[in-house]
Amino acid sequence: MAATQCRGLRVTPEDIQTLFTRECGEFLFARWGRPIVPIVFGVQDGTLATVKGAFEAVVTLAGHKMAETDPELGANCMVFFFRDWKELLEVPDLDRLIPDLAPLVDRLVAADANQYRVFRFEEDGAIRAAFVFLRMDNELSQVPAETLALSQVVQTILLWSDTAFRAQSPLAVAGETTVLRPDVAALIRAAYDPVLPGATQDSAHALRLFARLQASH
Repeated sequence: MAATQCRGLRVTPEDIQTLFTRECGEFLFARWGRPIVPIVFGVQDGTLATVKGAFEAVVTLAGHKMAETDPELGANCMVFFFRDWKELLEVPDLDRLIPDLAPLVDRLVAADANQYRVFRFEEDGAIRAAFVFLRMDNELSQVPAETLALSQVVQTILLWSDTAFRAQSPLAVAGETTVLRPDVAALIRAAYDPVLPGATQDSAHALRLFARLQASH
């Protein structure tokens, strides 16, 4: 199968398809259908600026938009930093935004998870809202804020497979700087091509994305 050379990285249509194929075998691609309005809870001003800066960088890369407010939701991308999953049960009205919040918290506690993302979708399947939960355990607390913020925003800009970055991070180290992997960056740009649909379950979409990677290199 052909491959695209992406600044030294080879990407095949199978690679792309895998990134959007869930563990259950279902192909599911979705991008944001509306401007992203992030809000961050549980951090100091310095970290807040870092997280918002990561959003601005990735949204600019995608050629998408941010806004000051969402007409329906106010904020449509909520990022929570906390120490204990049980803290989520004390957030006012969160159980209205996240159905079955209490059972979810129980599952995350049992799994000793340190991060979790929940998406909501438009009628056409595009991403409408996202909720990012980060339990700052010893592992996450040792990750530099810039790295953690960039990683989370990248994993929120598209509906990646639940296994997409299990074996390899979407980030890479260039010298002493942590950056977005060139293949992932190129794929995000391709995914936001306005000609493409905002969501699809057709695995042939991987070929459309691959064609745009070829055209850009």
